[in-house]
Amino acid sequence: MGSGKLPVSVLVPVIALLLSLPLAGCAPAPEQTPDQADDQADDVTSRGAPVTWRMTSAFSSSLTMLGTMGKRLEEKIFLISNGNITLKFYEPGALAPPLEAFDAISYGAIEASWATAGYWGGKVPALQLFAAVPFGPGAPEYIAWYYQGGGEQIAQEIYHKHNIHGLVCGLSPPEASGWFKKKIESVDDLKGLKVRYFGLGARVLEKLGASAQLLAAGDIFPALELGVIDGAEFSMPVVDYDMGFYQVAKHYYFPGWHQQATFFELMINLKAWNSLSLVQQAQIELVCGDNVRHGIAEGEASQPAALKALQAKGVILETWPDEVLEALEVAWLEVAEEEAAKDEDFRRAWESLSAFRVEYAVWRELGYLK
Repeated sequence: MGSGKLPVSVLVPVIALLLSLPLAGCAPAPEQTPDQADDQADDVTSRGAPVTWRMTSAFSSSLTMLGTMGKRLEEKIFLISNGNITLKFYEPGALAPPLEAFDAISYGAIEASWATAGYWGGKVPALQLFAAVPFGPGAPEYIAWYYQGGGEQIAQEIYHKHNIHGLVCGLSPPEASGWFKKKIESVDDLKGLKVRYFGLGARVLEKLGASAQLLAAGDIFPALELGVIDGAEFSMPVVDYDMGFYQVAKHYYFPGWHQQATFFELMINLKAWNSLSLVQQAQIELVCGDNVRHGIAEGEASQPAALKALQAKGVILETWPDEVLEALEVAWLEVAEEEAAKDEDFRRAWESLSAFRVEYAVWRELGYLK
C-alpha cells in the first residue's frame, strides 16, 4: 500500500471546487420578487387585520342555551379565525343594560351584542318579526323564509338604517307560553292579569285584557315572587328550570303560541362590520349558521328531561283551552293589522312572511306527518 496521500495534481482541482461552493446554511436568502411581496400583502388583506370586539349580552353566560349559545359564539369565532377575531362576551349590565344594547351598538359605543330582536320592539316595531311570530312558523319554515324568502334582505335594510348589521346567530324550538299562579280556564281569566311577556305576544294578551310588560331575565323571578306580576313567560322548559320559576308558580302552559321558534341575533355596529375583510365577514356568518344548527339540536334534545324534572318539583303541565287559543289567534291578527298600518317596515316584513307562508302551506300539508 502507498502513503495514503493524494498527489498535488489531484488535490489542487478538488480544493478549488470546494472553495467555489457556498457553505451550508450560509447561502444568501433569495430576494423576494415584487409579485411575491404583492401576494403576501394580498393575503394579509384577505384575512383582515386582527380585531378585538366587546359583545354585551342580554343573557347570563350560565343560562342554558340563551347564554351558552353566546359563549359558544365567542369560542367558535376565535377558533375558526385562528385567533384573528376576538369577540369578548360580557355579562348583562357589565357594558350596558340588557334592554339598551340597541342604542349602544347603533352609536358605536360597543361593537357587538348578543340578544334577540324582540327586545327592540319599542324602538323598531318591525324587528319583532325577526325574533318570534305569534301563531307563526316553526324552525324549518322560519329559516326558509328568512334565508330564501326575502326576510334577510328586509331585516338588513331595517338594521342598516340604524347603523347596525344584524345576523341571525341562534335559534330555539317552541317555548312554553307561561307560568301562572292560578289556572287559566277561560278568556275572562286573562282579564286584569299582570304578566311578563315577550315581543308581539304581549300585545296579543293586552287585547284580551291583560297588562303585559317586558322585563329583563334577572328581573322576572323577584317580580313573580313579590306578586308584582301574576304570571310570566320566558323560554323553553330547560331554561325555565334553571330560572327557578317553579318555586313561585306551578301552572305551566303549553303550547307556546307566541313563540313557535325564536331567532337569536348578533348585532354589530355597521361601521365595524364594514371594516372587516370579506374573509372575516364570512367566518362570522359561518359560525352564526353553525350556532343555528346547534341551537335547534340542543333545544329539541334537552326538553324531555327538563319536563320530567319540573314535574318532580310539583309543576302542573297545562294546555290552553281551545277557546283561549282561538281568541288569542284572532287577537294576534288584529295586532298584526294594526302594526302594519302604523309602520311601513312592519308592513313589508309581515306581508313578505304572510305571502311566503301561503305558498309554503301546500308543502307543509303534504310533506309532513300530522
